[in-house]
Amino acid sequence: MRTRPAGIGSFNADWMGSLPSKLSAMPLKHLAVPGSHDSFTFWVDVHAPVGPDQKAYVKYLATIFSVLAKKVMVKWSMTQVQCAGFCCQLVSSKPGEPGNEIYFIHGLFGHKVRDGLSEINSFLGRHRKEVVFLDFNHYYAMDAEHHAYLISMLQEVFGGKLCNNCAVESITLDYLWEKKQQVIVFYHHPSAQGIPIMWPGNKIPAPWANTTEPNKLIQFLETTLQERAKQGTFHVSQAILTPRVNTVAKGLVWGLRTYLVERNLPTIMSWVEAQRPGVDGVNIITSDFVELTDFANIVIKLNNRLLSEQERKAR
Repeated sequence: MRTRPAGIGSFNADWMGSLPSKLSAMPLKHLAVPGSHDSFTFWVDVHAPVGPDQKAYVKYLATIFSVLAKKVMVKWSMTQVQCAGFCCQLVSSKPGEPGNEIYFIHGLFGHKVRDGLSEINSFLGRHRKEVVFLDFNHYYAMDAEHHAYLISMLQEVFGGKLCNNCAVESITLDYLWEKKQQVIVFYHHPSAQGIPIMWPGNKIPAPWANTTEPNKLIQFLETTLQERAKQGTFHVSQAILTPRVNTVAKGLVWGLRTYLVERNLPTIMSWVEAQRPGVDGVNIITSDFVELTDFANIVIKLNNRLLSEQERKAR
């Protein structure tokens, strides 16, 4: 479904398939793509052990206060209410659990990775022209066997939908549609070297501002966008604020969404709305709690500016 012949479809589940042919022929690195940060943290388990990604004092507090402390952690671990895009995934094995099972993690353990991947694969089966980026970049309590298990799982779940590592500039939607490929996996670990369907992490840099201040975040996003590599990579703009220990202490009962994200969303979204994709522009933009605004639609509509530029050049 399209809003107009030369525009972007408003039904976001099929937005890539609704793009005009001029855009589907462009390198994906030049398109604006919405994503979400730690996408699978829309559910975490308060009864599971604290994740190995946490500092010693957090584990100590969780040991003393048990479920009460973990309920506070939930408010600061969940970055999404529903699963959206799939960038910047953190994964871990679970202490005391036999076998090589791996879980999504962000402070607390979430869903099994296999369940999340199956959910994505089911979506892609229903929407044959949609493409997802899976960026696995933090691993905890994982040895060589865990990595082999995860890589094998990715191959098993997605099969022929996986796109082989190649020149970033050659990846267009038209190219992927012709090959019936829908998944690009970035695997930031030596275990994936030499495996054709595992893209190296340096092909999807995602600079992290690590700040609680929206103005510093915007300045960082602008600077890193100007420094974006001209060749050979995609680019992620992480439009996210990161809580510090004193942030959590001040907003203990409110949580990440209420205390940090909601109050600063207008500033962040104003920056997003002002962007343009293209050679020197934004590519993948990620955010927390993407359902709080019309985030996906706003990012997708940025691609209309590429059409406007092409029309001006054609005159």
